[in-house]
Amino acid sequence: MSTAGGIIRALNSGVKHLAVKRFTLRYPEQKLKFVGDGFRFNPETGVGIAGLRGRHILFHEHCTGCQLCSVACEGIAEAIGMVKVNETWKHNKKAIMPQIDYGKCVFCGLCVDACPFYALYMTNDYELSSFTKSALIYTPAQLAVKPKMAQDVDIKIDDRGATHG
Repeated sequence: MSTAGGIIRALNSGVKHLAVKRFTLRYPEQKLKFVGDGFRFNPETGVGIAGLRGRHILFHEHCTGCQLCSVACEGIAEAIGMVKVNETWKHNKKAIMPQIDYGKCVFCGLCVDACPFYALYMTNDYELSSFTKSALIYTPAQLAVKPKMAQDVDIKIDDRGATHG
């Protein structure tokens, strides 16, 4: 009787899921649309502001070259290296800025937390694939470019799970 009961429970579970819309997307034609900003850190309150942890964006006018982002990443992924830049900024006398290797980055957000000058944020850009390892290394100039997001699928989360429209 326990075998028949197990079969009936399995069939019941399968029938329930027949009417649920699938969560499969036809990527790259359909892409996820994430609402809101990326992960940020508010040093005044000492709290991280929730958001997707995607590609970083670097604001050159705020970066002082203090290397705290690199130090925060040092024991985890060692993905951030400080490099010399050609431009000179009055607040960055050393003329060094972070360069991120996304082949090593684990998207933990500790570099954003460590930046006391609001120079580093994480965006909602999650498409970082590349054919070569060297293309995964983003220079300070590449990090300064705002990501182009071409999204067309909204995600709704309710008591039955996540669905897309």
